[in-house]
Amino acid sequence: MKIIFLGTNGWFDTDTGNTICTLIKTDTCDIVLDAGYGICKLDKYCDGDKPVYIFLSHLHLDHIAGLHTLAKFRFSKGVKIFVPEPARAAFDRFFAKPFTIPAKRLPFDAKIEIIKERLSVRGVEVTARELVHADRCFGYRFKIYGKIIAYCIDTGYCQNALKLAQGADVFIAECALRAGQNDEGWPHLDPVQAARIAKQAKAKKMVLTHFDAHNYQSKKERALAQKQARKYFAQSFAVSDGMELSLSRTR
Repeated sequence: MKIIFLGTNGWFDTDTGNTICTLIKTDTCDIVLDAGYGICKLDKYCDGDKPVYIFLSHLHLDHIAGLHTLAKFRFSKGVKIFVPEPARAAFDRFFAKPFTIPAKRLPFDAKIEIIKERLSVRGVEVTARELVHADRCFGYRFKIYGKIIAYCIDTGYCQNALKLAQGADVFIAECALRAGQNDEGWPHLDPVQAARIAKQAKAKKMVLTHFDAHNYQSKKERALAQKQARKYFAQSFAVSDGMELSLSRTR
């Protein structure tokens, strides 16, 4: 199993990276977390012979703009997009003309479903919990081959992030803020807050992504965030577009 970081920016694309998108490759399916413009690289890693499941955390544009590129893919087993319930109507307006190619006109079968608190896809157990952000936003916990991958993007510090990250083999955390920075009206995490969640949750490894493109304009600044996080949680890693992480199955 591999985790591939296709887009690691938050807010907008820069030379440092595309907006947020993370791919989890399994034996039975390809799982895509958010659909910023990093998703345009999906065909470099997926040959289209497995079903694709896209889990959206929320509908801020840096998490959905890449859906405009879906028409270039050829997914023979189709795509299913999971959307938070209160955002379904807004998503249906976005995923249609005049904004983009509607789902029914894509060159493969595409379905849209409301995310449930618990569900299973191709043997992958999924848990969704609401996070703390400016608009309703969800984090995810995936159990795959006995491994736990937690995904908490666009959130401030909250109990549900702790629950999702509990004992995770990999905790994928956002890092939009600089250490000590605060924005109560638009909650995000800084590297220290993310590291504290990882430590309290007893995660095994934390990956920092979704770097605010204005706050983090270079990989050097991301490296500093990694250093700051490691003071509180040693297994902290700042990622960039194209980085991969392999996980061996335990069952």
